[in-house]
Amino acid sequence: MLIETISQDAAREELFARIEAADFPCVGAKSAMARGTLKVMAAHSLDSGWDDLAIHRALMDWAREYRANPGGLRSLAIVFEGPIGLSEAAFEDLMWQRIQSFADKDAWLGQPYDHRVSADPDDPHFSLSFGGEGFFAVGLHPNASRPARRFPRPVLVFNLHDQFEILREEGRYDRMRAAIMKRDEALAGSINPMLSSHGTASAAPQYSGRAVGAEWQCPFHDKRAGTRP
Repeated sequence: MLIETISQDAAREELFARIEAADFPCVGAKSAMARGTLKVMAAHSLDSGWDDLAIHRALMDWAREYRANPGGLRSLAIVFEGPIGLSEAAFEDLMWQRIQSFADKDAWLGQPYDHRVSADPDDPHFSLSFGGEGFFAVGLHPNASRPARRFPRPVLVFNLHDQFEILREEGRYDRMRAAIMKRDEALAGSINPMLSSHGTASAAPQYSGRAVGAEWQCPFHDKRAGTRP
């Protein structure tokens, strides 16, 4: 049972209001919201595993629904009640704890890892995998250094890897990415140093929004990736 200290409606209204703001840079999120393909789920706390089963079940359902009707931009956003006062490093740590828990449940259920992506967070083609579909995550929280990543509560937004591959095949991905980066620079006054082109570096360091150096090591290991050296 999912216990909510923030209601589903309140979580949706808060997130939609942020995305609707004129200065919010992610045009992909705006498109998903306008099309009705941005699903919002309320959860108890980022530092608790209480809702992990329900969240993983939602990720599985999201993957299954996408396979039944692929294409288009869609996102699954988990809005957590708290904690509110997390530093960037603390948010990043808790974010990966939750992601690790979801991945462990996926592996325990015998779900295959999406063969189109890598389970190695050091690999340029790394993505998470739930229900056989590749995902990447975007974290938002009150104390994010990048304005685009600030939100009154901790949020994890899960996006399907395949939908961006389709955009790339259609020649639309680079235009969308350029538009987002331009809007983000206008909002923050500088280019996000963590953004890299697809296929040149792992996206794992980008998940939390915290600026990290080359020495950063991802605290995630999927059991289906085998033993890391």
